[in-house]
Amino acid sequence: MANKVGARIKRKEDPRLLTGNGYFSDDIQLPGMLHAAILRSPHAHAMIKSINVEKALEAPGVVAIYTGKDLEGKIGRIPSSWLIPGSNLKEAPQYPLAIDRVRYVGDGVVLVIAEDRYGVRDVLDLIEVDYELLPVSVRQKEAMQGNAPLVHDDIENNIAFHWKAGEVPDEEIENAEVVVRESFNVQRVAPSPIETRAAIGQYNPGNGELTLWCTSQNPHIHRMVLSEVLNISEAKLRVIAPDIGGGFGGKIGVYPDEALIGYAARDLKQPVKWIEERNEHFSAANHGRDEIIDVELAGTRDGKLTAIRVKNTANMGAYLSTFGPGVPTIDFGLMITGAYDIPKAACETFGVYTNTTPTDAYRGAGKPESTYQIERMIDLFAREIGMDPVEFRRKNFAKKEDFPYTNAQGLVYDSGDYEKPLNKALEILDYKKLRAEQEALRKEGKLIGIGFSTYVELCGFGPSAVAGAIGFQGGVWENATIRVHPSGKVTVFSGTSPHGQGHNTTFSQVVSDKLGIPLEDIEFVFSDTKAVSMGWGTYGSRSVAVGGGAISIAADRIIEKAKKIAAHELETSVEDIDFEDGVFKISGVPGMERKFVDIAKSANYAWNLPEGVEPALEAQAFFDPENFVYPFGTHIVVAEVDKDTGQIELKRYVAVDDVGRVINPLTSEGQVHGGIAQGVGQAMWEGIVYSDQGQLLSGSFMDYTMPKARFFPTIETAFTETLSPVNQLGAKGIGETGTTASIAAVMNAVVDALQPYGVTDVEMPLTPEKIWNIIQTGGENNDTI
Repeated sequence: MANKVGARIKRKEDPRLLTGNGYFSDDIQLPGMLHAAILRSPHAHAMIKSINVEKALEAPGVVAIYTGKDLEGKIGRIPSSWLIPGSNLKEAPQYPLAIDRVRYVGDGVVLVIAEDRYGVRDVLDLIEVDYELLPVSVRQKEAMQGNAPLVHDDIENNIAFHWKAGEVPDEEIENAEVVVRESFNVQRVAPSPIETRAAIGQYNPGNGELTLWCTSQNPHIHRMVLSEVLNISEAKLRVIAPDIGGGFGGKIGVYPDEALIGYAARDLKQPVKWIEERNEHFSAANHGRDEIIDVELAGTRDGKLTAIRVKNTANMGAYLSTFGPGVPTIDFGLMITGAYDIPKAACETFGVYTNTTPTDAYRGAGKPESTYQIERMIDLFAREIGMDPVEFRRKNFAKKEDFPYTNAQGLVYDSGDYEKPLNKALEILDYKKLRAEQEALRKEGKLIGIGFSTYVELCGFGPSAVAGAIGFQGGVWENATIRVHPSGKVTVFSGTSPHGQGHNTTFSQVVSDKLGIPLEDIEFVFSDTKAVSMGWGTYGSRSVAVGGGAISIAADRIIEKAKKIAAHELETSVEDIDFEDGVFKISGVPGMERKFVDIAKSANYAWNLPEGVEPALEAQAFFDPENFVYPFGTHIVVAEVDKDTGQIELKRYVAVDDVGRVINPLTSEGQVHGGIAQGVGQAMWEGIVYSDQGQLLSGSFMDYTMPKARFFPTIETAFTETLSPVNQLGAKGIGETGTTASIAAVMNAVVDALQPYGVTDVEMPLTPEKIWNIIQTGGENNDTI
């Protein structure tokens, strides 16, 4: 049997999904099902003086209406799950519905339950809420000022936390031969999955069990948090994530809305469904990014970096979300040196409350922001000293021979060879020829830019002891059980929770190689807390590196037990049994063998087992890796700016990624393509915009531009392989690499294209109007546009 790991195998999931046989949240129909809608605040900050629901209660089909006061003492607050130690973190309580004060446009105020799905939304118009408007804080740096309105009265200067890592004395910066300084605004973006959020609750009063279907990337974390919020035993709360239509981080968090639906189903003893509207998703689902990053990078005139100092001011929105505090601190601040051997580094982060939607992890979660700042600074420094950006990168890379490499912030990178993907990308691009063409085209008046991003990112969460040390309120190991049926077919139960990544295919390739059975003989169970004992979900590019590791170990345990049975039946010792391609053989004795299916039957029938061996063939593994994994690579963008319109056209996009062992090049390319689309989207088009009064001005796809396939050239992808030593597969994460790398690559290309105007920076997104104004003013005002 040919090896499946490394083969380009089409996704097992696709026939079901592409023929309309997926099972999404809105496909769930239960007898007697009621429907829910949530009245949300139209104001960014206001006192609730009164709520009148009399007319609404008289509307046809209305079953129940709940306000925040109705639920006081009945549902607990929604906690943050990442409490950063040493940061003086002040967590403001968030209740499922606002009780006396709303704090952002989209804050939940009233929950309505009715018999009809569409009628329930009409009922919202009958509810009268008397608000007293309050002054607002919208932008994080302004919100920190002493005279700024307070989002929570008891939290001074709206500072939720202040975190520091590393130290760079002033003299390291002041005495350096060269120092470059820049401030970057990494704007707020919306995750925008195909399927919005949803929750369906069903309560069984007979056994006291509450089942909650919800759009979760980590159903076991939802179970853990909601069991406390709803005061129900974890054993009585079953969380199921069906096909959830994409996540991108927006479905990591535990939301008030899911708690409300679980409560209502239990209170009414009838199933309740809530499907989020698209405009509701823009205002109420967690956003991503929104950080202002001030950077100082110091080094020598001949191009050796010596120190970096970063201040990150992060907009956390009105409340701290599930993973929110960890994003601008741990995820960002420990990776500020990127792929470079910079001896000294320091980062401080302010997390700031504002009257905006909370922010949480968004694809890459801190690493794209970190990569963006260092890769932009690398280009700025290289330009300052007149060195080619490629050679400057080579000179400062952490060297291959230094791995495992410890960066200045104390992280130990597992393995790396940063020149390998860089060289391959340059070869694909034909860099020298392209630079010559660029020079010639500039003389013709064309604006052509070449942008690099040589990234490394922390992913594959990860060691549970580290998770505890950095304040995460849970573990990050992973769980897998492999059950071998009498037929020789297997079912694998995994604690990861796919939502579009193709786990079924890539994990099947691992199991097929291990057990020597066909792909079609392998089935998976994910995303059901009653079927899978425990797991920590899918985010942070952890599924293959951690979940795949657990599966690999469980498969080894199956083989270990099966060998004992084979040896018993073949009347030899276990040491004499070889296992290859699904066949157990006596070493050196042709014909003396048992197939995997034979042993499966023997184990399950248990007619003739060796002494001390229990019936059945099933193994479970709990894998807690010793370290994170650190994928890396080089992305290069060639862009052309139209002088007359400000439009930007991406002429080429070359991506060479090193994610350790590539399990399936086909699905890996898909992951890279999707990630690039999201990163380029942030650089060029996307952006959540609030007015000074906290009104959401980009609350629909009419106002928020999503990337489309026609915006992109053919993406030229390739891989190099530097195996990780921290898991059996040698695999690193891949889901976020494209996003992590692409933002900086695009921005460096566009700034390079605008060199004739002396431009050093342009704020994202790169709208044509912004670029056109830069060109019209000769670049004089680019920092203020």
